[in-house]
Amino acid sequence: MELTIALSIGIGAGIAAFLGAFFLRFPAAQVTAGQGNASSPPDVTKTEIIVIGSRIADMTDPARELLATEPGDTLDWDWLCARLAPFFGPLPATPPTAPARLPARNAAGIDLVLRPERQALRVSVEAQAVAAGTQLKLHQQQAELPRLSRALALVPCPIWQTDDNNRVTWFNAAYEDACAQVDAPTTGPAPFDLAAPDGSDTHRNRTALGARGDDSEFWYEVQSHRTCDGWMHFATNIDTIIRSEINQRSFLQSLTRIFAHLPIGLAVFDRDHRLALFNPALIDLTGLEAEFLSTRPKLMSVFDALREARMMPEPKNYQGWREHLAAVTAAAASDLYVETWELPTGRIYRITGRPHPDAGIAFLFEDISSEVSLTRRFRRELEQAHGVLDSFEEAVAVFSHQGALSFCNEAYRDLWGDDPDACVADLSVTEATARWQAACAPSPVWGDIRGFVLSLRDRAVWEAPLVTRDGTPLTCRISPMAGGATLLRFIPAPRMADAPG
Repeated sequence: MELTIALSIGIGAGIAAFLGAFFLRFPAAQVTAGQGNASSPPDVTKTEIIVIGSRIADMTDPARELLATEPGDTLDWDWLCARLAPFFGPLPATPPTAPARLPARNAAGIDLVLRPERQALRVSVEAQAVAAGTQLKLHQQQAELPRLSRALALVPCPIWQTDDNNRVTWFNAAYEDACAQVDAPTTGPAPFDLAAPDGSDTHRNRTALGARGDDSEFWYEVQSHRTCDGWMHFATNIDTIIRSEINQRSFLQSLTRIFAHLPIGLAVFDRDHRLALFNPALIDLTGLEAEFLSTRPKLMSVFDALREARMMPEPKNYQGWREHLAAVTAAAASDLYVETWELPTGRIYRITGRPHPDAGIAFLFEDISSEVSLTRRFRRELEQAHGVLDSFEEAVAVFSHQGALSFCNEAYRDLWGDDPDACVADLSVTEATARWQAACAPSPVWGDIRGFVLSLRDRAVWEAPLVTRDGTPLTCRISPMAGGATLLRFIPAPRMADAPG
């Protein structure tokens, strides 16, 4: 905004301030065509130039200051046209033979008067009388103009103005440098390829300037604003942004190739909840079309498509469904979402939501049908085995190779009055033998049992007699099992009074 204000002051008031310094000091006199002759010098109190043929013969000091020339310079009509064109527009290609009056651009009341006089042409700049207040304001603007010019010269981004015919009418030093980077002239059309205006007063474009001799490019984002006399353009270099976007696309392509062989479906959504990355497994698992996923649909649209394809549990009602999706999104963003979907087809999916960098969300779709089926079958077999062992009359206990009780049957609980499953911690063989020892008559076998359970050497089946505190005889049979486990069976023995003979 500050640059726009500066340019408006520099262009709109600059001409009036710059020219007014001369015109206010030297008010124009009414001169009629044909007055004077070819040899009459210009009036030193005016801004006048004498042209003979195509050569400039003489000019007043105010004219020299306006045109930034020194006495003794060899000047011609073409040079004069180029110097006056920014103020009054294009002049005739040759000195005119008829009187003419050209109004100044953006400076009302100032005219360029062309008066043929025999073999010469008198060129005068005439201005109307200016009120004292306006004159004071012009002097203030004239004092501000150098500061604005320096600021615009130091601005690092290219700035230029074009007229309604897309011709460049003004530019700053950075624009000149940008043209030099691509070896483009500053006098021709702007090297920035901009889209045609769409009717709005402001629009943006991304454009690249190609450098001559190599493949490098300079990327700019150009903001264009409509003004009263054309368009003002501001270009900002975005090479770093473009390189970052290229690297990001390359990284996503690399991830896509890496995840192409992953059996787990992957869907990554960006911060706007649009699908940014997916792999082929997602298509295989969900049945969604690749064309649909390539359009970068929103997260809700993806889940709606899964619902329509019956690839997720059917919700009870649509409103509850939308609320559920909102909860899913929130949970995934905080790394709390894991859910199992049992589909009508019998397949079972585990859906995991995880936060993704830059406020994105990633969802993993994993087919766990075989895993769940195996787990359920194993659980059924284990329950059957427990049922069989619970039907035994003899107490059974199994210890792992680390000495922890891994299983006991109902008869074991009844015999020892103990339920190991009621404890949070695993029951060790040391604790178990201590309980058995307290419930039995003194016997030296407890240390042998503990050593056998924890032994890593080759082991063989052995037995030991026991007698409980109430006089019940038992036979403890200790058997090694696969994996270093140990099976203990407490078999009731007949009492001595019940023995035959």
